Amino acid sequence: MSDMQKLYLLVPLAPLAGAIAAGLGGWALSRRAVHCITILGMLVCVAASVLVYQDVMLGHHFNGALYTWMVSGNTRFEIGFLIDPLSATMMIVVSFVSLMVHIYTIGYMADDPGYKRFFSYISLFTFAMLMLVMSNNFLQLFFGWEAVGLVSYLLIGFWYTRPTAIYANLKAFLVNRVGDFGFLLGIALVLMYFGTLDYATVFGNAASLSANTIELIPGVAWSLMTVICILLFIGAMGKSAQFPLHVWLPDSMEGPTPISALIHAATMVTAGIFMVARMSPLFELSDTALTFVMLIGAITAFFMALIATVQYDIKRVVAYSTLSQLGYMTMALGASAYSAAIFHLFTHAFFKAVLFLGAGSVIIAMHHEQDMRKMGGLAKYMPITYLTMLIGALANAGLPPFAGFFSKDTIIEALHASPLAGAGIAHVLAVAGVLVGGFYSFRLIFYTFHGKERFADPDHPDVKACEAERAHDNHHADGHDAHDDHHQDSHAHKPHESPFVVWFPLIMLAIPSVCAGWIIGNFVFGDHFGNAITVAQSHPAIATLRHEFHGVVPMVTHAITTLPFWLALAGAAAAFYIYILQPTLPAVLRAKWGRVVTVLMDKYGFDRFNDWFFAGGARKLGAGLWQGGDVTVIDGLIVNGSAKVVGWLSTVIRKLQSGYIYNYAFAMIFGIVLLLSLTLWSLAS
Repeated sequence: MSDMQKLYLLVPLAPLAGAIAAGLGGWALSRRAVHCITILGMLVCVAASVLVYQDVMLGHHFNGALYTWMVSGNTRFEIGFLIDPLSATMMIVVSFVSLMVHIYTIGYMADDPGYKRFFSYISLFTFAMLMLVMSNNFLQLFFGWEAVGLVSYLLIGFWYTRPTAIYANLKAFLVNRVGDFGFLLGIALVLMYFGTLDYATVFGNAASLSANTIELIPGVAWSLMTVICILLFIGAMGKSAQFPLHVWLPDSMEGPTPISALIHAATMVTAGIFMVARMSPLFELSDTALTFVMLIGAITAFFMALIATVQYDIKRVVAYSTLSQLGYMTMALGASAYSAAIFHLFTHAFFKAVLFLGAGSVIIAMHHEQDMRKMGGLAKYMPITYLTMLIGALANAGLPPFAGFFSKDTIIEALHASPLAGAGIAHVLAVAGVLVGGFYSFRLIFYTFHGKERFADPDHPDVKACEAERAHDNHHADGHDAHDDHHQDSHAHKPHESPFVVWFPLIMLAIPSVCAGWIIGNFVFGDHFGNAITVAQSHPAIATLRHEFHGVVPMVTHAITTLPFWLALAGAAAAFYIYILQPTLPAVLRAKWGRVVTVLMDKYGFDRFNDWFFAGGARKLGAGLWQGGDVTVIDGLIVNGSAKVVGWLSTVIRKLQSGYIYNYAFAMIFGIVLLLSLTLWSLAS
């Protein structure tokens, strides 16, 4: 094993070592020792990832097995690494964001009794995600896929004494199992037709099987590649929270804020985006699958952004923003703009982590209050948090020259250049989503950091509305990022800036939120990914944009003349007018547009439908099986029925056992006569 291969191993094993030390040895270690060990593991992981990335950029790629796990017939199930520009980029993003979350956790979870357990979980989560992005075969991909799902279940339900947290992690677990079932079927089809799970072999032989068909319904032929790609994408719909499997992500805000940033910014939810980009040699062989991917992304991007405009919980605003941004990435994948999708994943990781961690900083200052109606005027009390979240909002809204502008604008232009069916609809929804994105991004900033200090005014209409809503919401549907189920008094102390370990990661993430987009030239239009991504000549979106790209500065200056820029600006201006200039207007608009607001607050009814159809249906099915199967068939027919038969036979036989000699003598004589009669009949015949 070469030195570089040892470095590959060090990337996932360093956080794993930290997770084991904190998880199994935490009882013997102090809190300080636990966070030092896990952060040291992450520092080693980041340093090794940077070295690997530099080596990959020099042209040194690696694809090989580490060991064989199992052999079945002619199929080898191996654990191995594929180190190329795509995996190296993901390693940098995952390890850096995870390191910042580890540091942030020291301040955010300082008073939590599960401090050591939390550090163990987030390090284990990082290990699982790295194994996923570094895999060179479907077996290891599935291992990482399920491992991040398992650890996310533990993290979302970290405060396991709260019913809402248990409900949220169970919901996330079950919804992801739906997606994972499709994912597993897709992998099974790959093994069935290709005879291997190795990426290189599958991708190399994909073109030769592109004409093959499969009959899911007898007599109806489907393209094999279309079926495989759609099944794989169903897995991505679960992990990356795409419509209609998006319902788990907003509820996952029940977990502590650091995991909101870790799971929803750069890691778990981007696993599906990464997977589709990795599978580009397969997806490029099916226009149907690409159109399906694009339209699902378009629906998610626009309609989830609308829900963010009516949310009051600061974390849920950011959560629905994440859903929308994931929709943009998915649209880019459908348009074969894989480099643009990964670039948006890259930039989004930084500015969304800033927004989540900044929201956590606000929550700390507000004594674990998450409702924006009880905030306002926090900018002067929390200048660092305010500035970093403002940068995150500007990037999230897609305004130049911040990072989000370059990636989002490229996706919109790629959709416009795509010849695929459905690209026109996707482009319209993507452009419309820019207006909504600008509005909800600055609604959060203005509502939280500007205007009247509502936390100091219990008689403010917003505060009264908040309290009235809570009084009628016994199950706390919006959740609260607190360490217990009661609300602490947010009026006891004035808010103040969070400690260094909280605001330092904010600054470190805000810097790339400003400038990460400036590397777009080589990242998207250059040869950054090399052969790691395959694009067919019949899908020329990025190739078309490459000829139109003349540099970062011309792209920024040109943006001022484009519709998305003015829509984003219009969204921000609308938020300023409604929440700063006319603070009484939101109540008026809610009254006027009551039905629309109700639909959005109800999240289009998906949760109610799922509770009624799936959860309620499962309960009714269970009750029917219990009554019909257990009570009627098993207890009634088999258990009690057999007992009744035995009782009846016993009653009959009991009459024969009378105890009188003449009865027994009669029975013996009758038996002898019957036996002789049968004997004579047999002799006569």
